[in-house]
Amino acid sequence: MKASDLELKELIEFGDGRIDLQGRRLVLHSINAFAQLRRDLLEMVGLERMRRILTRFGYFWGQADAAAMKRVFEWDNVIEWLKAGPRLHTIQGVARSVVKSVSLDESSGRFRMEVIWHDSGEAEEQLLELGKTDYPICRMLAGYASGYCSFCVGRDVYFIEEKCRAKGDRVCSAIGMDRDSWGEELKTVLPYFQSEDIQSTIRNLTRELRRKTREMAQQRKRLDLLERQVNPSFVEVHSASFRRVLDLASRIAPFDTSVLITGESGVGKEVLARYIHFLSKRSKQVFVAVNCGALPETLLESELFGHKAGSFTGATRDRVGLFEQAQKGTVFLDEIGDVSPAMQLKLLRVLQEKEIMRVGESIPRKIDIRVISATNRDLSEAIREGRFREDLYYRLGVIEIEVPPLRERKEDILPLVRHFVQRFSRKFQFPELRLDATCLDILQAYSWPGNVRELENAIERAAVLSRDGVILPECLPPAIQHSGFSGITSGRATSTLAEMENSYIRAVLKQTGGNRTKAAKILGISPATLWRKLKG
Repeated sequence: MKASDLELKELIEFGDGRIDLQGRRLVLHSINAFAQLRRDLLEMVGLERMRRILTRFGYFWGQADAAAMKRVFEWDNVIEWLKAGPRLHTIQGVARSVVKSVSLDESSGRFRMEVIWHDSGEAEEQLLELGKTDYPICRMLAGYASGYCSFCVGRDVYFIEEKCRAKGDRVCSAIGMDRDSWGEELKTVLPYFQSEDIQSTIRNLTRELRRKTREMAQQRKRLDLLERQVNPSFVEVHSASFRRVLDLASRIAPFDTSVLITGESGVGKEVLARYIHFLSKRSKQVFVAVNCGALPETLLESELFGHKAGSFTGATRDRVGLFEQAQKGTVFLDEIGDVSPAMQLKLLRVLQEKEIMRVGESIPRKIDIRVISATNRDLSEAIREGRFREDLYYRLGVIEIEVPPLRERKEDILPLVRHFVQRFSRKFQFPELRLDATCLDILQAYSWPGNVRELENAIERAAVLSRDGVILPECLPPAIQHSGFSGITSGRATSTLAEMENSYIRAVLKQTGGNRTKAAKILGISPATLWRKLKG
């Protein structure tokens, strides 16, 4: 067998999930990933230790390939076996290796090989991630050639790279000789082939990784605690749409700009506002939430701006408004779409001038707050109809975040359900409270028009009505229990009453997994009556 006879398709077998080189498993790696690894090694362990690690990696790789070539093929002579190493490098895509010369005196043990590496992948890694150098860097190539040839000739052989594309040479080239032939010149590269320092480094790295792992575990615990304090529902988010919402909220939180949160009632607009506040530079200051739609205009103005004693009937003393109370913090204006035109004008001044005037005063007072607002109304339509100021809309919505309804992120329903079960387990001191599996399909089939708020209320009701700590379908609100059966009465009424009753009964049985006792409870009849209806 000659080295030039080696072919990729005969050496390597590609299977589903495996690449085999005559019984040895191979793994494809990206050159970009190795380039990043090279950078990481340089930054983590330094240049000299990086050279040792890469050289030793290549050395054992070469030894393994040499052993495989001896096991698989009968070579014409040792020289052909030696040439097979560079040929394997070419086949494996590491470099286009050309043996310029090779000689071996088996009686004296003298060995010499000169090899050229065209288009070295290792040099490309260096240039991709670290740039041009003033020294040769193909440590894996040199280590591979050294390990391969040492195995073949039965004595230590070392390759030293002389030219390298990473330092501006046209090609990479190296010379390999036995230890005695190198003499004193070998001293500069010999430490790279020694494992003692590498083993020490690996031990040190292992200790460092263990320390970092402990630190990360502690950090995760702190983050979990903080996330539970801000919004437990964000702890486990599966839907892509809500992940995008949280990503946008995280990105804009550090910047002191106005945010308008839109979405249907119950989607969690205030919770998202608190999340933004928590991630902001104002997180150590107060968060003040105001429902603008719940207060009459005069009372809302007094609440927000404060008032002077005697400014209106009942104003017996000066009162500081919420804007002033929230100094350095965040004010959340919920249902902003419901405020009157007069109040809109006053809010516009707050956003533009960063100052307020208490009711009954003419003295402006400077404030330093961040305003986050929310609405479930279509403000664009309100602007067209003249019910909302366009200039205020643009001031409020420098960043606008739309929270999707729960029906559009069904992947989040079960994580939310499980979270609420845990919450009410603690609240009602039901340590064994759990959700029966028959509830899962029902909860996911429901459209949740009231969104997360409705879901929370439904689970609270179910927890209160549960028996022996188990939430069954009959514990859920009736509208949710029967939501999966709306198709029975949709469309044209062409079925008889008996047929509809039978279809409904079978749908309930399917929902309960064939459990007739549970189905009878949901239907409000006895198991015996259910049996008679099914038999009839």
